[in-house]
Amino acid sequence: MKELKWMGSSRKDITAFPDDAKRAAGFQLLRLQQGQEPTDWKPMQGIGNGVQEIRIRKESGAFRVIYVAKFEEAVYVLHAFQKKTQQTAQPDIDLARERFKEMVRERTK
Repeated sequence: MKELKWMGSSRKDITAFPDDAKRAAGFQLLRLQQGQEPTDWKPMQGIGNGVQEIRIRKESGAFRVIYVAKFEEAVYVLHAFQKKTQQTAQPDIDLARERFKEMVRERTK
């Protein structure tokens, strides 16, 4: 099973989700660790190569977990947040992009 590597505050951000969204995020991340795809996801190519987004829709709202799972050793969780509008907000995209760059630097050490 792949390890989860949390970038920035992503772990803390998921723990702040409401219980239903937190459970859903945990289940989807477990699927990734086991080499499976999440049940609802889309590619986020504008952030970086191999970046994808888990989409969670619950009574408590819409939530997103941006990650990279293409590496053998780990699933890198870049960002987790509640979505407030149809389109992903630019600050969320920028933060995920910065954490992607940080992940690349960390992997090449």
